[in-house]
Amino acid sequence: MVQIRSAMLAPTARKSPPIFNLSQLAAQCGIEKGSLSHRLSKGDLPAGQLNASGSRREFSLAEARTWIREYRKDGLRPEGAEAVTLSIGNFKGGVSKTTTAVTLAQGLSLLGHKVLVIDTDPQGSLTTLFGILPDTEVEEEDTILPLAMGSETSIRYAIRPTYWDGIDLVAAAPVLFGAEFALPARQTQEPGFEFWRVLDLGIDDVRDEYDVIIIDTPPALSYTTINAFMASNGIIMPLPPNALDFASASQFWSLFSDLTSELLTKRGLTKEFDFIHILLSRVDSTDSASNIVRQWIGQTYAEKVLPVEIPKTAVIGVTAAEFGTVYDVARYDGSARTFKRARDAYDSFVGYIDGSVHSVWQKQLEARPPQKVPAGQGAGGVLNRSTASSVPTPKQGAKR
Repeated sequence: MVQIRSAMLAPTARKSPPIFNLSQLAAQCGIEKGSLSHRLSKGDLPAGQLNASGSRREFSLAEARTWIREYRKDGLRPEGAEAVTLSIGNFKGGVSKTTTAVTLAQGLSLLGHKVLVIDTDPQGSLTTLFGILPDTEVEEEDTILPLAMGSETSIRYAIRPTYWDGIDLVAAAPVLFGAEFALPARQTQEPGFEFWRVLDLGIDDVRDEYDVIIIDTPPALSYTTINAFMASNGIIMPLPPNALDFASASQFWSLFSDLTSELLTKRGLTKEFDFIHILLSRVDSTDSASNIVRQWIGQTYAEKVLPVEIPKTAVIGVTAAEFGTVYDVARYDGSARTFKRARDAYDSFVGYIDGSVHSVWQKQLEARPPQKVPAGQGAGGVLNRSTASSVPTPKQGAKR
C-alpha cells in the first residue's frame, strides 16, 4: 500500500481538477449548449480558453463553478441560513464511507455550494483522496487535535484549500489518535467540560462561511466519531447489502442510542437529527444473497433508506485505486455505459442530499421570530438539535 501511494502520490505530485467542455458545462448549468454559447457572447462570465489544437473551448473548474452559481442562483444557500453539517459514519471499513464523503463534497460543489470537509479518521484516507499524504504532509496543527486538546477553540486554524475549487479541508494524520486520550482526560480534569461538544463548538466560527460541512469519521464509535455526530444536522451511513454489514450497522445504532442516552438524556439534554439517510453502496444487482439483505435493510430502516443505490462497478474500483472518484475522471477508458451508470448514481445521491440540505435551511429561516426578520430578507440560526429523525433501531420482527 505504501508503494502504491508513493507511486500515485509522489511528494511532487498533485491532483488536478477536471476540465469542462461546452457540452459538459451546459449540462452542469442545466441549459442547452446553444444558450451557453449565446451567453458567452455577452462577455459577463468566464470565456474559458481554446485547447492546444484550437478545436474546442474548455473551462477550468473554477470557471465552471462561476457559471454554475450564476445559473443555479435559486439553489444556493439563502440569506440568513448557515452551513448544514453532516457526518458519514459506519462501524466497518470497506463500505465506501470515505469515497462517499469526497464524492458528495465534489458533487455539491458542482451544484455551486461551498463545502468544508473535515477528516476525523487518523488513517487519513479522505486526506489522501485530496492528494495529501497524511504521514508526511500533515502536521498536528493541521488536524482537529489542537481543538481536542483545548489549545484551540475554533477550527479555523486547520482549514486549507484543496485542488478542487469550492472545497476546503481539515486534514487528518496518525497523530490524531491522540484525541482519543485527550478528550477523556479533559472530561475528568475540567469541571463542566463536555467532550462530545468540542467539534460542535469548534465549527461555530465558520458556519456562515460554508454551505455544507461534511465530516468523515473513523470506522468505530470513537470519541471523535461521537463529536462528529453531535456536531451534525444529519447522518449518512453507506451500507453494502450483505449480512455482516447489516448486522454491524444494527450494533452501531444500538450502541449509539445507548451512548446518547447516557451522555444526554440523563443530563436532561436531547439530540435529534434533521435527517438520517442509509445509502446502499457497493450494490451487486446480480448477487441473489444481496437482494435478500436489501429487503432486510428496507424493512429495518424504512424511509431512511435513500431511493438510490451506488453500484459495485469497475469504474468505482479503478478510480479508487487511482485515489480519485467518478467526478475526478476526465476520460474513462472502459465502457461508457458503465461509467454513466456510476456517475448517474452519484448524481442522484448528491441531488437527494441537496434536497435535505435545503430542508434544513428552510427550518433555520423559520426558526427566527418574525419580528427579527428584515423586510424582504430571511434570517436564521443553526438548528443543530432541531426536529426530525431519531436514531434508528431495528424493528421488531425484521429479519436478521
